[in-house]
Amino acid sequence: MEAFEIKWTFRAKKDLRKIYDFYSELAGEEKAYEMISQLIERVGILSDSKFVAIGVVDETFEHFHNNYKKLIYKNIKITYRQSKSKPFVYINRGFDMRQHPSKNK
Repeated sequence: MEAFEIKWTFRAKKDLRKIYDFYSELAGEEKAYEMISQLIERVGILSDSKFVAIGVVDETFEHFHNNYKKLIYKNIKITYRQSKSKPFVYINRGFDMRQHPSKNK
């Protein structure tokens, strides 16, 4: 059974900060920290080869050459892709879907 290393891109890390800030305004800093911690933990499932393919195709990223998939955790959409040559899963984007889509830039 192959294990995958999860790598958060710079953009995904920046998105996590935006999610934290957004959630802080809604529920406070403690709850925002808890949410981000849970999200990171849940994304960890992608390191298991049995689960790396569980996401569905993210149609927002269909125009790219790589096969991007998405997972939804609570109100957050995580976009990721599996490396073709290395045992890596790249987390590319994160977005709280309660925000206006124009903020997902």
